[in-house]
Amino acid sequence: MPEFLKKGDTVGILATARKIDLATLQPGIKLLESWGLHVVIGKTIGKEQDQLAGADWQRATDFQEMLDNPKIKAIWAAKGGYGTVRMVDRIDFTNFKKKPKWIVGFSDVTVLHSHINNMDIGTLHAIMAISAKTATPEAIESFRKALFGEKLEYHIPHHDFNKNGKASGELVGGNLSVLYSIQGSKSAVDMKGKILFLEDLDEYLYHIDRMMMNLKRNGSLDGVKGIIIGGMTSMNDNDIPWGKDALEIIQDIVKDYKIPVAYNFPAGHIKDNRALILGKTVTFEVNDKETVLKFE
Repeated sequence: MPEFLKKGDTVGILATARKIDLATLQPGIKLLESWGLHVVIGKTIGKEQDQLAGADWQRATDFQEMLDNPKIKAIWAAKGGYGTVRMVDRIDFTNFKKKPKWIVGFSDVTVLHSHINNMDIGTLHAIMAISAKTATPEAIESFRKALFGEKLEYHIPHHDFNKNGKASGELVGGNLSVLYSIQGSKSAVDMKGKILFLEDLDEYLYHIDRMMMNLKRNGSLDGVKGIIIGGMTSMNDNDIPWGKDALEIIQDIVKDYKIPVAYNFPAGHIKDNRALILGKTVTFEVNDKETVLKFE
């Protein structure tokens, strides 16, 4: 695990994918400053090349500079979208491996989570800088606790689709579409023996089925100790309906695995996007009353 933050530390904010302007980031900047942290703004903020926050080399250079800067203790992604996968292979992680720092974000940042988790280094799946204005107090507080190394533990109400059980293992995962897209690459995360977290946004229902079937058929789900399903938000359907919603699709595909499975966990593309420390060992229990997730 990277070192947890303390007051007076510096956090860098940059864009690894979609473009964003500085004004939009003010709530996020003020949030960090209210916790006694200093903020450095990346060169990608305000840059644009079509949808992206500058060319691939510019986003990679900005990330590399913050990665190698010993004064910056955490790098907070400003926004998601698409584009992180276009720059990740340009990054030299040599210095980072010697002294890791927190990489924070979700959605498209799943590329970095998986790539870095493969190095046996933890990352923080949490709100992005653009999310600070709309995130729930619970999401913001969980982000603060995770950054500063305070106790992180969740008790989530029971969902009818849940499968009871208890497991312990390393927490991995993130955005389903991104995980699906990096299968077969060096960034693909090994799910065997792990607790797998999945969330997604704005996908066609048949594509949720396609992606989950791929994970099942390629053996990725074999040996998974538990599955946590977060937000499956703003899904789309065709003129001829698929016939199941996202949770029903996932339930049908994972029903034969004899492992605990929890649904509607508050993480992902929702306002109540609670922080998850990926790469960290967790205790995961699903019972008739609740889902319990404890970070050791």
